[in-house]
Amino acid sequence: MSDSIETPVSRRLSSVKNIIIVLSGKGGVGKSSSSVQLALSLAEPIQPGLDIPEATVHQSSAGWVPVYVDNGKRLGVMSIGFLLKDRGDSVVWRGPKKDGMIRQFLSEVRWGELDYLVIDTPPGTSDEHISLLTHLHPLFTPTLSKPTIPSSILISTPQTTALNDTIKSLSFTRKLQLPVMGLVENMSGYVCPCCNEISYTFGNNTNTEKIFKEQNGVDILGKVPIDTALVGLLDSVSKGELNVDVEQQQQQNGNDRQQHAHFPLLDEYNKTASSTIWRSITEKLVDKIESRKEQIRERLAPSTMN
Repeated sequence: MSDSIETPVSRRLSSVKNIIIVLSGKGGVGKSSSSVQLALSLAEPIQPGLDIPEATVHQSSAGWVPVYVDNGKRLGVMSIGFLLKDRGDSVVWRGPKKDGMIRQFLSEVRWGELDYLVIDTPPGTSDEHISLLTHLHPLFTPTLSKPTIPSSILISTPQTTALNDTIKSLSFTRKLQLPVMGLVENMSGYVCPCCNEISYTFGNNTNTEKIFKEQNGVDILGKVPIDTALVGLLDSVSKGELNVDVEQQQQQNGNDRQQHAHFPLLDEYNKTASSTIWRSITEKLVDKIESRKEQIRERLAPSTMN
């Protein structure tokens, strides 16, 4: 097998063990919130840290430093929103400018040693997706020392329109040989907070299994209902009703590092039904990634001759 091409992106990401790209064919299906919950599930358990809207990216000699949401620096975030003077500003860029920023996020951020890098992409199949996979291309040559390549998951809602658009994303991944680990059906019904009865607001659509599992061989990793508790939690944070400044709390508590820090946002999130479902989804996803690694090892291992 030929050696992989070395680029600034491949050198920077050489310490990242697994890359998961989150895709959706249609906007508004909860892809970004799904990416966040996937990252939280992968990072558990984490030591709570600073998580405030004023967090910013810092520059170091080794590159941009991500915004870490935990004291142990196990869960870092990088977003163009951190680079704007005002979070309400729009980003009006043409293709070359967006391509350059994607390259910078991949090659100039000090990611360090990571088990997982979760990449939240825009909906559809656009220039951003092509740019991303072009820059990640050198990482699609696995070796025995690193028997993995970037993979992806699909996010959709049960409506037929959303499923049809997600089929286009699936076609995109196959044309570019990006492995798909499975699909998550988001907003799959509504759970009544009073009686726990499930109401299928978008219809009890069985097309998800038929279209993806039966016709295209894509596993359904899980179905996530609309969670009013999660919606209320996020609204309370955005309104400033829930204090998430853990650093201030630690100072008030004497900054006892031996004592487990109290992190209201994470504590409340772990009480939601969504957190339980996403932990199950993440376990299935990790199992599939590890299984794929074993297949790659077997394929790359030198055969023994009697």
